[in-house]
Amino acid sequence: MRTVDGRVAGRRGQATRQKLLDCLSEMLGSSPYRDVKVIDVARKAGTSPATFYQYFPDVEGAVLEIAEQMAAEGAGLTQVLEGRSWTGKAGWQTAQELVDGFLEFWRRNDAILRVVDLGAAEGDKRFNKIRTKILNSVNHSLADTVAELQSKGKVDKDVNPAAIAGSIVAMLAAVASHQKGFSSSGVKPAELKPNLALLVHLGVTGRRPTK
Repeated sequence: MRTVDGRVAGRRGQATRQKLLDCLSEMLGSSPYRDVKVIDVARKAGTSPATFYQYFPDVEGAVLEIAEQMAAEGAGLTQVLEGRSWTGKAGWQTAQELVDGFLEFWRRNDAILRVVDLGAAEGDKRFNKIRTKILNSVNHSLADTVAELQSKGKVDKDVNPAAIAGSIVAMLAAVASHQKGFSSSGVKPAELKPNLALLVHLGVTGRRPTK
């Protein structure tokens, strides 16, 4: 772990750096990204702006650091699919657990994901790369799953596995980021999960699930 000027940060410095990131994460949950200033983050962390600049070039640099950590965590979403079956009742369970994983990941990282989406939408390649990293971890696994089912004659041969997987993951991300909107529309969280899982199961297998 190094400071901006290349010096190795000691244990105390690393703790200070992490505290700054934790405080910034908390602030992003209650304040618009553009309104968060270095002096406010430093004050909340009980240190000075000069100390902040020892570890990060600016607020955006610190946000990118948080986003990278989150992306590494997001790559774990693919573990839900490892060695799982998509046939019979097991397939319905797999679809539900994938939906659960997406919804929970987005709820837990809502604040930073909103910033990542904003940066990606504005064409910032750094944020777009992070967003792609999160989605691709599941995208590739799902595409492999569809291709395997296709090779066994369980999915129509005209289906493009990459296109199906990409569409499903994009849908999951869009729905996960809009969870509060569903609630305000009268859709309860308990109702959202099974209906979304139904669409995922249909997309992957082309069949209604066996419940």
